[in-house]
Amino acid sequence: MAQPGMPPPGPAAGPPPGVPPTMPAANRNDVTTNEHDRICRLVLDLSAKEHRENALSELSKRREIFVDLAPILWHSFGTIAALLQEIVYVYPQLSPPTLTAAASNRVCHSLALLQCIASHPDTRAFFLQAHVPLFLYPFLNTVSKSRPFECANDSLKHFQ
Repeated sequence: MAQPGMPPPGPAAGPPPGVPPTMPAANRNDVTTNEHDRICRLVLDLSAKEHRENALSELSKRREIFVDLAPILWHSFGTIAALLQEIVYVYPQLSPPTLTAAASNRVCHSLALLQCIASHPDTRAFFLQAHVPLFLYPFLNTVSKSRPFECANDSLKHFQ
């Protein structure tokens, strides 16, 4: 209980429950503790369908700035499953090509986050051992050049 004149105690330090801690803020390329906590909250939001679209977009934007994103994504409960759900969801829209712009954005953000995991030295081996690239093969067979397919095709170039 807070004493009179003292602010109430704040939340516990560290990432939200379910997100593994990473190295101290001083070693995270000057990423502030608040930004680290925001990243961890967004990672947790991937597991909630109603928050996933925003979380995908925000994490995709931050993937090159926050160098420890890949280990957090890989080691957080349910995150890889959520990313794979986004990818598998669009399989029926690949042939015949009926991919919408909204679905394309979501799958492109998911592919960007998977590419982040695949390219990080601490998660690359786990990514390959889990055979995650097998989920990308349906995209490699697409021949559509329409706008919704451009992003997915561009994202896959990093995996080839």
